[in-house]
Amino acid sequence: MRRFHHIGIPTSEPRPGEEHLPRYGVHVSGFAESPYGVEWMRFDPDSPLPELVQTVAHVAFEVDDLERELEGQEVLIAPNRPSEGIRVAFIVHNGAPVELMEIADDE
Repeated sequence: MRRFHHIGIPTSEPRPGEEHLPRYGVHVSGFAESPYGVEWMRFDPDSPLPELVQTVAHVAFEVDDLERELEGQEVLIAPNRPSEGIRVAFIVHNGAPVELMEIADDE
């Protein structure tokens, strides 16, 4: 089952309350305050993330089984752990990035 989690919107403008994720070369902000799940993403010039993620907004869904959701999909970013208790991966669907998130209940 897929449940909407957030929309990630690339921006070039610094925003209040940004959190820097140096491993990914991205500054994220807005999600915690947004009643609509809007997250702003500002990328470092040397960010290792794919250009598609840096230039096209993505929608993110929470899923129960990340591996099952990835079967038969074009994987853009392989499964990884950006923070404790969460695993994410990106796929390409109809030319747009889609983030799939598996959140552990026991971590």
